[in-house]
Amino acid sequence: MKRQCAGAVWVSLVICYTVSPSHTLAQAPLSAPQEVQIFDTPNDGGGSLTAQWAPAPWDGPDVRYQVLVGAATATDPATFAIVAEFPANTKYVKDTKTAWWTRTADKAWHQAIIKSAQGIEVTDGTAYAVALAAIQGDQRVFSQVLVASPAANWFNWNQLNNLVIALAFGGLIFYAIHHAKRTNVFLRRIPGLDAVDEAIGRATELGKPVLYLTGAHGLQDPSTIAAAVILGGVAKRAAQYETELLVPHREPITMAICQEITKQAYLEAGKSDLFKEETNFFITEDQFSYTAAVDGIMLRKKPAANFFMGHYFAESLLLTETGASTGAIQIAGTDADHQLPFFVTTCDYTLIGEELYAASAYLSREPVQIGTLRGQDIGKAVILSVLAVGTVVATVGVVTGAQWPQIFLDLFRDLK
Repeated sequence: MKRQCAGAVWVSLVICYTVSPSHTLAQAPLSAPQEVQIFDTPNDGGGSLTAQWAPAPWDGPDVRYQVLVGAATATDPATFAIVAEFPANTKYVKDTKTAWWTRTADKAWHQAIIKSAQGIEVTDGTAYAVALAAIQGDQRVFSQVLVASPAANWFNWNQLNNLVIALAFGGLIFYAIHHAKRTNVFLRRIPGLDAVDEAIGRATELGKPVLYLTGAHGLQDPSTIAAAVILGGVAKRAAQYETELLVPHREPITMAICQEITKQAYLEAGKSDLFKEETNFFITEDQFSYTAAVDGIMLRKKPAANFFMGHYFAESLLLTETGASTGAIQIAGTDADHQLPFFVTTCDYTLIGEELYAASAYLSREPVQIGTLRGQDIGKAVILSVLAVGTVVATVGVVTGAQWPQIFLDLFRDLK
């Protein structure tokens, strides 16, 4: 009986010792933020400061940080304006969009960006006193006051990788152009180009003209430039077959350039005497007035071949439906993805997207265009390879929790 009582007393003592509040592990006492650093935000356009400080043992959702800003001559942080307040388990260096080659603190440190807010205007060249405060319940402790000035930076080192990639891609393009000037580069024949001879030949047999449109944009658009280059090939073949060519325009500068291209094509074909200035003519810049005029040409002259090259908008279906009603062979090429369904439906052949640019390089055989096309294809292959490798590396990082994959992924991130 005595043994049982003694055992019961011992168990009671153990339980009381375990659950007694006086013997629970005490939380770390609240203290001021440590190792605080205030400096101009690097790699930005100015107007901001950065605060970094070491994590504390008591960091958690029940504790809050405050960022306070005052005049450079002020010394009492209690009088400063509060520009930011957030829980103590947020705002880490790892959450910011910075690359590993620009980080100045450990990823576990806290970081806050100080910008203009209510009651304070952060301007370049002006010194500001900054302090941090930790708050828990009624307690509020301040860090030391530090002074810093914001300034604009000439270079964003976070985007150094983008610069290197752009230079590498540009070097690849120049190398491909240089290679194209020395070597005959193979270009795959686009099926739509095979129909060019067929369409012009059919127009010749029927004694009807060929209608060629260069799109809605001016020469500032790459698709219009490609359309003008393709016009040279079409005009040369029309000159050889002595077939009438009609090229209506809605942009005067494009008309002037296309006149020279057409003239050169007739000269190369040995048919300069057949060239007519009125082959290229201006109608109007208004979208639907131009469309109505071209539809009228289709219905009156009934061209046997219609070419729609360049960029188009809502007029695409109006033009191609009218052309289809006249029984003409229609060949289209555009990079306007929102108009591609209409061209595919109403035209016999369609150059989709970048095939328009490939066609201009194929017809002109210009080393610059061929080299650019070849360089872009190699660049796309590299990008697809990087995407595939990056997907695998990112997956490995998520599954294993390793940090090294982020070093690889940062090399190809677009960090602002």
